[in-house]
Amino acid sequence: MTPTKCQDQVVLDLWHPLAALAEVPAGFVQETVLLEERVSYATDGGGNAAVWLSRPDLVAGCPFEPGALTRVLPAKVAYGYIWTSLGTPPTELFFIPEYAEPDRRRLNAATVGVNVSAPRAIENFLDMGHFPYVHTDILGAEPHTEVKEYDVELSVERDEIVATRCRFFQPKASTASTEGADVEYIYRVPHPYCSILYKSSPVDETRLDVIAVFLQPMDQEHIRAHMMLCVLDDENEDKVIKRFQQTIFGQDKPILENQFPKRLPLDPRAETPIRADKSAIAYRRWLSQKGVTYGVIPAAT
Repeated sequence: MTPTKCQDQVVLDLWHPLAALAEVPAGFVQETVLLEERVSYATDGGGNAAVWLSRPDLVAGCPFEPGALTRVLPAKVAYGYIWTSLGTPPTELFFIPEYAEPDRRRLNAATVGVNVSAPRAIENFLDMGHFPYVHTDILGAEPHTEVKEYDVELSVERDEIVATRCRFFQPKASTASTEGADVEYIYRVPHPYCSILYKSSPVDETRLDVIAVFLQPMDQEHIRAHMMLCVLDDENEDKVIKRFQQTIFGQDKPILENQFPKRLPLDPRAETPIRADKSAIAYRRWLSQKGVTYGVIPAAT
């Protein structure tokens, strides 16, 4: 059954995150909103999940009986989250090979509701120019405000945007940092509403920390942002690592919610880009090529 509220088949056919598996009490029904539809889900405690369109006889908090379900939505557990689709999703989700490395800390930093469209939030995630002004003395500081030249490509083979050679001076790049440093970034956008950031690890110069934002579009102008961490850090407790990322996102949240318009304009003439916006320009073009209309203002034809 195709829902009537979202008519964007490209978005309906995507995998969408619902919740961090570790934070879902096993055996009990949970409920959320995805693409304006009430969606319920539950886990069995063994890493398996079921997802379905919400029903009045299986309300949030009640015990989950798998035999009570006759119609379910596609469900997948990946990167510590439960995913589903309201359409016909691909067999596999995008690949994050670092997640399988056993010495990494794998955490959901937080799940935060934000009054903005998913594409606007992805664009903010890609933007290095705001670091010194929004994340002062953490991810940036004056006078180190220049966004140096970097490369952006659309990988046709993997169907994703990749930005490389991104470097920025950061006073405190992570909880494991002991001093300021020029930090190398690589950005991937393998999904219209998900982005992955790789950045220099302060504890192992040969490897990169992984920080991802997986966005759950509740409607065209409201999201739940799930922040996945896959980092190298043997010193700090989980709560310390989470708090660092929560601080960063807490600084971004009011900026995001004051964006106007809340949906992302795809017309290249709608907003004036600068050199630092190369990733955002590529992202907008990619959404247009895919035919995404949900959460955006399509370019005039």
